[in-house]
Amino acid sequence: MGQSNRWNNKAKGTLAAAILLVAGIAVAANGGLFDSVFKKSPAEIAKAAGVVATAEAIKIPLKTLDSGKALFLAAEIDGRQIHYFAIRSSDGVYRAAYDACDVCFRANRGYRQEGDLMVCDQCGQTFPSVKVNEVKGGCNPAPLTRRVLGQYLVIQKTDVAAGARYFPSKRS
Repeated sequence: MGQSNRWNNKAKGTLAAAILLVAGIAVAANGGLFDSVFKKSPAEIAKAAGVVATAEAIKIPLKTLDSGKALFLAAEIDGRQIHYFAIRSSDGVYRAAYDACDVCFRANRGYRQEGDLMVCDQCGQTFPSVKVNEVKGGCNPAPLTRRVLGQYLVIQKTDVAAGARYFPSKRS
């Protein structure tokens, strides 16, 4: 019986360690620790989100944005990669902006989303989602013209191309 209890205790300890390891990996993954390792390209993100690109426009399904999570995309226009994002803000409005601003664009780092805020990856300033596409200048995300058409947020490629000055070099 002593031998059996020893094996049971060892098995329980191994199981507990395995559970803690899995839980630790899950927490790290949820915290974004592995984002750079498993990061998808803008093209993969667009495909997974159901984004449709025509010769004239980019059509983003509204349902993709309904969670309030920003969708970061990029378009290759005239040999330049132009980054932008779309979001359904906390007031329910569908918005779009270049992933750059008038102040920090030379760093070519863009924004990240933290809850209802867009955060500049260069200077750390924060902007509520309801101000995206409303306030321009300074470190605010540069507005990108968009419109809702049926079940899509539609952005004309000519409007995307107009933001080329914000992306003087390729983003690493």
